[in-house]
Amino acid sequence: MTYVLAALGLATLLAYWLFQISEGSYLGERAVRALYDWGALRYDQVKEVLPQEDALRLARPLLARLQGRSAPLVLDVATGTGRLPLALLRQWDFAGRVIGIDFSPRMLCVARSKMKAQPQRTGLIHGNALSLCFRDAAFDAVTCLEALELVATLDEAVKEIVRVLKPGGELLVSNRVGLPARLLPGRTHRPRAFEQRLGELGLMQVQTRRWQRDYDLVAARKPALEERSP
Repeated sequence: MTYVLAALGLATLLAYWLFQISEGSYLGERAVRALYDWGALRYDQVKEVLPQEDALRLARPLLARLQGRSAPLVLDVATGTGRLPLALLRQWDFAGRVIGIDFSPRMLCVARSKMKAQPQRTGLIHGNALSLCFRDAAFDAVTCLEALELVATLDEAVKEIVRVLKPGGELLVSNRVGLPARLLPGRTHRPRAFEQRLGELGLMQVQTRRWQRDYDLVAARKPALEERSP
């Protein structure tokens, strides 16, 4: 009986790690998509999304970095229920457009219902972060929140983000930290190592600040053509 209880305990811990901590990421893309489809209607409530907090910590800092661009085009990778696009669209001084891409159809349905009042300024696309369906240097800013740790190859996802970013464009991504990050071997970077990797990919002015308990926000800029080394 002792062995049975121990086995059940280990199985429970394994299931918790696979589905709660790592959100199915070690089981493959289909498992992650299924989990997010299943939880789409409850996502904002579970995440305790607060518009005022997103305006202060996400939209305003990004707009400050985009200062001087009259109508910036922003891409939000793994947009989910449209948290970042909505935060930008609610700002009085944002006159640009936001494209959101996500691989969960049901998450996109929730986002679409929340952004239906401004269809001319938004676009939602079903797609994959590892193979973005956009030309090189297409966006003034690219964001990706709470998602890089879920892709099979974090480095490839970041390379795709850098690829579609214009010279002089702004990057804003989250990096998982703390105990949850240590429980995701091969899927996260320590803060300094992540900053270093972004620098190796050609980004500059890399800055990290705490965002949520388990996440940092990392901002960086892709050098303008005149700033690149000969």
